[in-house]
Amino acid sequence: MELTVHKISGEDTGRKVKLNDSIFGIEPNDHAIYLDAKHYMASQRQGTHDSRERSDVVGSTRKIKRQKGTGTARFGDIKNPLFRGGGRTFGPHPRDYRFKLNKKTKRLARVSALSYKAKDKDILVIEDFKLEAPRTKDYLNMLERFEFGNKKTLLVLNESDNNVLLSARNLRKAKVTLADSLNTYDILNANKILFVESSLGKLEAMYANK
Repeated sequence: MELTVHKISGEDTGRKVKLNDSIFGIEPNDHAIYLDAKHYMASQRQGTHDSRERSDVVGSTRKIKRQKGTGTARFGDIKNPLFRGGGRTFGPHPRDYRFKLNKKTKRLARVSALSYKAKDKDILVIEDFKLEAPRTKDYLNMLERFEFGNKKTLLVLNESDNNVLLSARNLRKAKVTLADSLNTYDILNANKILFVESSLGKLEAMYANK
C-alpha cells in the first residue's frame, strides 16, 4: 500500500511512501489483539483496593446471645458479616493484575491492529516537523487542516520532541507517542493515526519480518 506524504500545512509534498506489508498488510489476529489490550489495561491498574474482613474489624468477641432457645439463627460476635459494621465476606485485597505475555504475541497484536487501521484508511503520513515553541493552538490547527480536530488522534514520532508533546498535552482527544512505545490499545483507541515519515523506518526495523 502506498500513501501520500503530507506537510503539516495539509499540502501534498508530491512524494509517496510504501507501507511494509509485513506490518500494515497481514491477516489480523483478533485473539492476539485481545490479549495485548488486556495486558495493557491490566498493567494500568493500581491494585490498591482493600477491605476489612471479620478478623480485621475492631469489636467485641463476646457471643451476643445464647446458642439455642431463641427461635432465631445462631450468632457469634458482633463482627459477623451479616451485621451492620461487620467484616466483609471475600472482599478485595491488594494484588498485582499484571500477567506475562510473550513478545511474539505482542508483536502480532500490534501489526494486526496497524493492519486494521491501514485497511480502514485511518493512517496518514506527514513529513518530519518541528514546532518552535510548545503551543496547543499550533498543534490543533495542524489537526484541523486534516479535518481531525474532533477525532481521537495518535501522532507517532521517531524521537522525543518536547515541544510537540507539550503542545498536544492539553487536548483531550490527541495523544503523542514514540514508535518504540506504540501499543495495541492506543492504536485501536485512536480514530486516526499520524506517522511522521521517519517513524515508519523505525517500525520496520522493529517489526518487519520477525
